[in-house]
Formats: sequence, structure tokens, C-alpha cells
Amino acid sequence: MNIPFLDNWRKRQGGTQGGALVGAVEADPAGVAGLLAECELLRVRAEQNGLELDDSPASLTALDQLPPRWRDDPEELPWFGNDAGLYLGTVLVRNVPGAVWHIRPSGQPVVCLDSGREIDVVEAGLDWAMSGSPELSQVYAESAEN
Repeated sequence: MNIPFLDNWRKRQGGTQGGALVGAVEADPAGVAGLLAECELLRVRAEQNGLELDDSPASLTALDQLPPRWRDDPEELPWFGNDAGLYLGTVLVRNVPGAVWHIRPSGQPVVCLDSGREIDVVEAGLDWAMSGSPELSQVYAESAEN
């Protein structure tokens, strides 16, 4: 997985593999959570539509209601979906007790719940961006129940 804003961080840490990120989550979970929460493209597009993303579950519902104009740009679509997934993960980590970021050895960020379930939020974000289903709010609601 390519998360552009992490490239410079990885270089400073002396590695390009997910292993460096795994250690970073353990050493500085709040710092990594902050990086993953940036979602710059998503936040800009939401703001252009009059939507402020406040990291709340209600903001996921509002995102689900946006007209899917990002689908008109095949180059932007995967980046937008990636950001949507990271934003979904951010909302989960900030609002579901016990939810934490976990970085797989491959470098893939996922959210782990107290139940032990892992949510591949980037995959969910990409699915949503490409087809609108499942809705981000639905993934959140199902995850928050566990």
C-alpha cells in the first residue's frame, strides 16, 4: 500500500517496509494516528461540498450523502478511496472504546477492535468510493457493535 505522506516519515526512520511502521505504532500510537487522520484529499473535497469532517460518526453519514463526483476522475478515485478508508479508521479509533490502529507487516493499516476483529478500513474506503457500498456509516455501525 502506498500512503504518500508516510514516504518521508519512512525515509527518516531508515526503512521502506511496513516493519518500521509497526514499531512506530507501538512507540508513538498517537503520532501515527495523527498521520493516518490527515486524509487531506478527502477533507478538501468534503470542504468544497460544505462539509466539515469532525471525526464523528455523523460525518460518515454526511460523506455517504455526497454526490460521487470523485468517480469522474480515474486518477483521483483510488486516492480518494484510500483517504475515505483512513478517515473511517480515524472515526473508529476516536469513537469506539478499545479500537486501535494496527499496521500489518506489509504496511497496511487496519483497525483492531476489542473483540479481536480487524477492520480493513482502506479496502472499505475503496469499495465505498468505487461503488457506494457498503456505506461508510454502515461499516462504522457494524464495527461499533463488536
